[in-house]
Amino acid sequence: MPTHRLPAVLLLHLLLSAALAAPLTDPNWEPATATWYGSPDGDGSDGGACGYGSLVDVRPLKARVGAVSPVLFRDGEGCGACYKVRCLDEGVCSRRAVTVIVTDECPGGYCSNGRTHFDLSGAAFGRMAVAGIGSELRDRGEIQVVYRRTKCKYARKNIAFHVNEGSTDYWLSVLVEFEEGDGDIGSMHIKPTSSEDWLEMKHIWGANWCIIGGPLKGPFSLKLTTLSTQRTLSARDVIPRNWSPKATYTSGLNFY
Repeated sequence: MPTHRLPAVLLLHLLLSAALAAPLTDPNWEPATATWYGSPDGDGSDGGACGYGSLVDVRPLKARVGAVSPVLFRDGEGCGACYKVRCLDEGVCSRRAVTVIVTDECPGGYCSNGRTHFDLSGAAFGRMAVAGIGSELRDRGEIQVVYRRTKCKYARKNIAFHVNEGSTDYWLSVLVEFEEGDGDIGSMHIKPTSSEDWLEMKHIWGANWCIIGGPLKGPFSLKLTTLSTQRTLSARDVIPRNWSPKATYTSGLNFY
């Protein structure tokens, strides 16, 4: 019986489609521990190790802030990832899981020695409790929780690129904000107006990337590849020719 082979281009297309369709969310809950920091009903850190600055104090990040141990922080490449966290003590915990966004790292104490730990904002921690007894849950200190990865969702927000202070025509540093879906970034490339090629940017810390060269002339296109599922998105000419440090430029795109 004769066999029929798919054309190579079609086969590649099918393989890529299957990879992109792979779910990010994991139906299985994994064990971890959790504490809280900041004020009891507050938003947690002021800025944090991901570099989001004052964004942690306003919606959509407000009250959803989470610092994580190094096994989840991944030297900053875990920044922006979203998790559902649920506590287990039936006496004070509700069945409700809280969704938190990785904005900070907790490197020591409960977070050391390879532990999987969430240090949540007071507001996020209290939301896991039965209604009205959030303070009782916070009084427990360290608690046992379960967690799982979930897709990030930012209502009516597109990916934004903040040009960091100190950027010049020879050193350009960019912070990525409001990435839906995976939330994390595995690689980032830039294409200046004078280049036909995508140039690889270097991950420097948190959710910040940079390129050294120049002179670098805008407008700049930026391409993101997620860490978790290798999805790619390109924002053409998103940073204009007359860009300036400390300015934020919003694309018309996101990973929907």
